[in-house]
Amino acid sequence: MRDSRTGSGRDPVPRARSGMVGRRYPRTGTEPVTARSALRLRLLLASVFLPLFVAGTVLFAVWAAGADESDSPGSGPLTFLAVVCGVLVLTAALDLGVVLRRLRRERGSTD
Repeated sequence: MRDSRTGSGRDPVPRARSGMVGRRYPRTGTEPVTARSALRLRLLLASVFLPLFVAGTVLFAVWAAGADESDSPGSGPLTFLAVVCGVLVLTAALDLGVVLRRLRRERGSTD
């Protein structure tokens, strides 16, 4: 089968795949074929916010442990905030790992 856009009989291979082998669905958007994520910005944001969320988790957990029943805010809302910060820590850590893996793959190293 001949591709009318490229004039070749094969499907074009994207410049950088985002981890999936092949494409599950055909492209429907108007973005360029070579569109890529801003990995350096994601690296910076994850590097900055990961320690902040860790500090927030520890702060809210310690505050919730020392809160009495008569204190405002009580231990319930402080525990909730500690859990939210903990989820954000996991999200930032996973994103940091993904970004580092993609940057390593772009450089071509096999570490």
